[in-house]
Amino acid sequence: MSKFTKDMVNNYADKLLIGLTEEENKMVLDEFEIIDKNCDLVNEIEGISEVEPMTHALDNFDVVLREDVAEESVPIEELLKNSDQVNDREVELPKVVG
Repeated sequence: MSKFTKDMVNNYADKLLIGLTEEENKMVLDEFEIIDKNCDLVNEIEGISEVEPMTHALDNFDVVLREDVAEESVPIEELLKNSDQVNDREVELPKVVG
């Protein structure tokens, strides 16, 4: 398995539009190194490759789904009354990613 590199972390950060400082990049690389070491420890457990992966944390996970019943919803115009910034049928929010 290949290890994360500084360039890989910067590339992913750019794709996510979050940009990282040198210090943040190092912090991410240090965290991934800890994660890799822990994964290596798990892989050393005897017989781990024969264990079937679980879909839930509990063995006796029983799900009973309720009947799907359509209900009347609140008109969009009524909901938009609660917002100060509305454009057509959408709520305008401040930009949170630089």
